[in-house]
Amino acid sequence: MMLQSAKTMIYRIFGVVQGVGFRPFVHRMASQYGIAGQVINKGSYVEVIAQGTPEALQKFKTALRSEAPARSNIIQLEEMPVDWPVMQDFVIAESQADSGEIFIPPDIAICPECRRELFDPQDRRYLHAFNNCTACGPRLTILESLPYDRERTSMKKFPMCKACASEYNDLASRRYDAQPVCCNECGPEVFILDSTLHNHAAITQVRQLIMAGQVAAIKGIGGFHLACDGRNAEAIERLRRLKHRPRKPFAVMMRNLATVRRECVLTAECEKWLDGSEKPILLLDKQSSSTLPETLAPGNPTLGVMLPYAPLHCLLFDLPDGVDFTDTLVMTSGNCAGAPICRSAEDARQEIGTFCDVILSHNRDIRLRADDSVMSCFENKPYMIRRSRGFAPLPLRLGNCPKGSVLAIGAELKNAFCIVRNDLAYLAPHLGDMEDVRTLDALKESIKLFTQMLECRVERVVCDMHPKYHTTALAESLELPLLKVQHHYAHILSCMAENSCYEPVIGVAMDGTGYGSDGTIWGGEILLASPESFERWGHIDTFPQAGGDAAAREGWRIAAGLLHKLYPEQGGSYVEKLSLCSPVEYRVLSNMIEKNINCIASSSAGRLFDAVSAVLGITGSSTFEGDAAMSLEFAARHWRKTHNLSINDDTVWPEALTTGKAVLPTDKLFEYILMERLNGADINQLAWNFHRALGTMIVNSCELAREQSGINICALSGGTFQNQLLLECCVKELRSRNFKVLLHSLVPPNDGGISLGQAAAGKYQKI
Repeated sequence: MMLQSAKTMIYRIFGVVQGVGFRPFVHRMASQYGIAGQVINKGSYVEVIAQGTPEALQKFKTALRSEAPARSNIIQLEEMPVDWPVMQDFVIAESQADSGEIFIPPDIAICPECRRELFDPQDRRYLHAFNNCTACGPRLTILESLPYDRERTSMKKFPMCKACASEYNDLASRRYDAQPVCCNECGPEVFILDSTLHNHAAITQVRQLIMAGQVAAIKGIGGFHLACDGRNAEAIERLRRLKHRPRKPFAVMMRNLATVRRECVLTAECEKWLDGSEKPILLLDKQSSSTLPETLAPGNPTLGVMLPYAPLHCLLFDLPDGVDFTDTLVMTSGNCAGAPICRSAEDARQEIGTFCDVILSHNRDIRLRADDSVMSCFENKPYMIRRSRGFAPLPLRLGNCPKGSVLAIGAELKNAFCIVRNDLAYLAPHLGDMEDVRTLDALKESIKLFTQMLECRVERVVCDMHPKYHTTALAESLELPLLKVQHHYAHILSCMAENSCYEPVIGVAMDGTGYGSDGTIWGGEILLASPESFERWGHIDTFPQAGGDAAAREGWRIAAGLLHKLYPEQGGSYVEKLSLCSPVEYRVLSNMIEKNINCIASSSAGRLFDAVSAVLGITGSSTFEGDAAMSLEFAARHWRKTHNLSINDDTVWPEALTTGKAVLPTDKLFEYILMERLNGADINQLAWNFHRALGTMIVNSCELAREQSGINICALSGGTFQNQLLLECCVKELRSRNFKVLLHSLVPPNDGGISLGQAAAGKYQKI
């Protein structure tokens, strides 16, 4: 019987509170503190009606935040007293849809307890490839609509057996109200496509084939991987030939942390992320003593590493079947170049069937693709490269913006769209490049599913201003009020939004190419930006970009174009000395520039990196995006490491290289690198000098911009800032000159984060 001093409160809890065992947790806390009432999933939030003494209610409220499940994320907790009839018990009520804020749970890597059960012969889920509980398992990728309940997921076709149903309804169970709960008796099955082998026999067969040097396609949580033995150089080279991927690094999955420590340099901060609930691919430096084949990441001092995050991955490594299995697997995205990751057996058969020898699939449907997230660490914080599984679609809150729904289509490359519902911005998982019609179809499908889950009617659309992008055409086809946002301005807005900055900034946007508001190609920009507008204050010196899309792949074209610009008479002789291209190719390119045939003025930082890489003889033609620029960075890092140099070394640069100007004198920098190269200077040293000089040049120009504008905040964004050597050069010098510096962290600086900036523009600007 309730005490006379009892009162009733309603708590509304917003955030990631679905799919993480939050309602069972609330029930346990209510029992612990003698609270009567109910907890109900409203779709957009969890509502708790709590009745008890004031003291008990205070302890209960404190516990809701301080003892919440590890995978939850409470953004806001509202409370209000109400008059309510006396209640005797505390119950979990049936879910109800609500039109308020919505938080979609991301997929969660297998928890330690479920992994322990997986290899316990006494446990009834022994070797169960789909083991999960309220603390782990698929969420977003199986979700069809909210509220998050089993009947609205792809698990609805697997009725729970009596034992699972008992756990699902048992308050004391880790699986109480866990929607994907299942076991060997009632859950999905693993099988080899076009074979009679199922479950453990299928996994054993794949393990044997991998150890025999073959390639397997393996269905995971958000799509397929292509896998082979990460210690078998011949198998790796074969996979490269099959996937037409000659140099681009392969990600690997390692059995455990001990393997990672043996092969890579692992700091405490990196370990926390590597082995956390998201388990992304983390870029780590290789140990000098690493025994892994160089062909995993040719010429690259780093390796993309992840740990097993699904029960099936754990079984691939450690199924007790007597197979002597590797501790390192290549696990690269299961797709054709430019296409989205395969998510069904039929997708795999049609798209990547020729890339592999066997396809290991399962019958739990993937509703929404989610590739592996990729990140590195900078200054002991995460620095996202690809935001997807484990992180998407956790929202960011935009401050002081009007209500309504905005769809930001995102970039043409590395696409990840964004939907803003009132003031919450939901970044979707990485999809890929929109040049492929299959990825464009996946974008349309994903937008439809997201808008349904978020229960929103899009009121305006935002896209890039490039007139020939597929994303622009898609935005125009929606026949809604449309805002087109300049590419680099969107980069800066993305950095501002992630840092909750709404005052003017000096935005430094360094990337490959983007359509400028003047019709030229931009890419090395200094903008004076606010949420409402921007001014192009400065940029790197322009150069001719001849050859259209080929110029983005062939850095020698940019280098030859710069030589033609700087040395109209001598350019050909320099080209010959550097073996950049044949005399005929140079004459053709020069003619294109002089007659303005398939040639455009460019200020692309990415193409400048490509040109310097070509002139130094490091990489003249790229086999993947960023190939030449990455190789240039690695050469610089090698020089720094072998000479134990700091960013603030005592190099004295010629004044012409570093004087702060609105047009950064990058032509002078290119000339300096060229002449030093012709004079026989060390290539690695010149790569280091290029990074240091460019960083100083950027900072000096920011200082001049501050003098003229009075703005003291710098926001750094764009794909070139994935280069952490350039990033460090800029950040340390800017801070030493008392700038406040905004950096990305959980939103990529590259085009994968641009939709957040587009979304911010859609919220703060008029059409």
